[in-house]
Amino acid sequence: MKLTNVLLLSLAVVFIIIGINEMITLGVGNGYWAVMLSIVFFFLYLYRKGK
Repeated sequence: MKLTNVLLLSLAVVFIIIGINEMITLGVGNGYWAVMLSIVFFFLYLYRKGK
């Protein structure tokens, strides 16, 4: 696994944890950005892995 793929997957995990934490503490609207960012990183990881 290349370093870029590891970083993309790690960022996806980190932002999903941040998003869930913000959704629990502040509400769904405040954690939405982190969840969407984690989905973008995960899709980038899948795209690079499939190439």
